[in-house]
Amino acid sequence: MTQAEVAVELGVSRPLLIAMEKGTREATPAELVTLAELYGRPLSEILRPSEPPAAIGGRFRTALASTPRAEEIQRSIRELERAADDYLDLLRRSSSSLPGHSPAARPVDGLDMNVAAETLALDERTRLRLGDGPIDRLRETLEIEVGLRIFVIPLPRNVSGLFVYLDPLGGCVAVNANHPRERRRWTKAHEYAHFIVNRNKPEITEIPGRKRLSESERFADAFAGNFLMPRNGLIRRFNELKRSKAGRVTPATLVQLAHSYGVSVQAMTLRLEDLDTIPAGTWDKLRDHDFQPRKAADQLGIPRKEGSVEAFPVHYRSLAAQLYADAEISESQLAHYLGTDIVGARRAYQTLTTTSDIGEDGTAQIFDLRGSD
Repeated sequence: MTQAEVAVELGVSRPLLIAMEKGTREATPAELVTLAELYGRPLSEILRPSEPPAAIGGRFRTALASTPRAEEIQRSIRELERAADDYLDLLRRSSSSLPGHSPAARPVDGLDMNVAAETLALDERTRLRLGDGPIDRLRETLEIEVGLRIFVIPLPRNVSGLFVYLDPLGGCVAVNANHPRERRRWTKAHEYAHFIVNRNKPEITEIPGRKRLSESERFADAFAGNFLMPRNGLIRRFNELKRSKAGRVTPATLVQLAHSYGVSVQAMTLRLEDLDTIPAGTWDKLRDHDFQPRKAADQLGIPRKEGSVEAFPVHYRSLAAQLYADAEISESQLAHYLGTDIVGARRAYQTLTTTSDIGEDGTAQIFDLRGSD
């Protein structure tokens, strides 16, 4: 809207509106309410004392220039920007600090890509004390231990993730909510690589299809493979399964390993090919024979793992729940922060304050965040 249009809606002159925008004339409460309605934004956002984060969209300008369906991606970027802004507001309201101990930047220019990816992945596993086995709670590890802010939001189907670094929040990652659990896990590890190696460069991670991956994307994929499926641990578990089947390697072996590591059967098969534990081209043969991993897993009785599809980081949700418990925000504000309606906010609050512990009456225990007087 132009300043003249806003001034008419507000019932003031254009010079008076300009004075409000410059801060030389305070807006009245009634004018603030009208402005919030006019712009379609919550009044609490208009009244925030802190500046919103730097415009995320502007940081993606270069990446968007070479990306098809840029307008669709921009909508997702704006959603990520709103979520980051709300996170900053929760931190301000609660006077809290951010969790995580981010690794130092590790440029890999001029190094062998595969060697650098494996070295960096093992260094991070050692730093986080993850051993060489599957990572059970990948998202929580990256959010709480590393300090990535992971948002799961709808993205165009050919885009798996976004990465951008903001000074107030650190590394922010958007993962495609419409992708399956295994793909979302891979995307988190992939964007983690961008965070470590070149955190000042925003990234749009697309499903490559027939397009050749850039060097930075190939490196991030190599890191993800090594981080999620480290060489020594995977070879050991592969050999254990092989021995249990009298030295035979079957599609069931691949399905079981993929389930254990929380990756797709395709990712597991290609990783084992890279490690020379199975013949090259195995995945191509399976695909040519119309192998269906999900059907095979069902036949083996392997349960489906849904994984976390929460839109917001666990720390973000905890802050919102605590502020509501302390009566610092209203129920409608809680719903706004959690991206839901009043009923959804109530359910979310109950989930956030319920533990897996069982009380004396045999029911799940509820933690009262409000405490007692």
